Amino acid sequence: MDKFEENLFTTREQLLNEVSSLSFDEFNRRFETSKWSIAQVCHHLFITEKLFAKAIVFGLEQKRPTGSEHLPAHFVSDRSNKIQAPQISEPSSEPFQVLQIVQLLSESRNKLMDVLSKIDDKSILKAIAVNHPVFGDLPLDQWVELLYLHEQRHIEQIKELKALC
Repeated sequence: MDKFEENLFTTREQLLNEVSSLSFDEFNRRFETSKWSIAQVCHHLFITEKLFAKAIVFGLEQKRPTGSEHLPAHFVSDRSNKIQAPQISEPSSEPFQVLQIVQLLSESRNKLMDVLSKIDDKSILKAIAVNHPVFGDLPLDQWVELLYLHEQRHIEQIKELKALC
């Protein structure tokens, strides 16, 4: 297991530990109409992971060389940097069961790992870039890194929401 896969695995395990024991009401409670519920945060993570897998496939097909600088990873981890989710990754407002979200997250992770497992030489991920809606051109390896950093960011948000329950 490489560093990226290990970080993806560890982060997902943390996420599932945070949400698995929540009741339906705790999972779907919104404390402010402008803020997401824990279920919506998780649905957003599912949508994002599916979109990232598609972006990686697209990048591998297009083979557009990267000319971009690496994004400083700490920027994404710092929750004081407010980032508006692109509309395409906004979650549903419908309530979710915890198990339903766990299954969706498993589906999106399996898809991502399937995409990554088909790459014989992972160094290609550093050489190809795809445009990210928030950060601009990003090498594909940073798409993978961004995925688990993004998930860690939202785990912190989930912990804050749980503390309000």
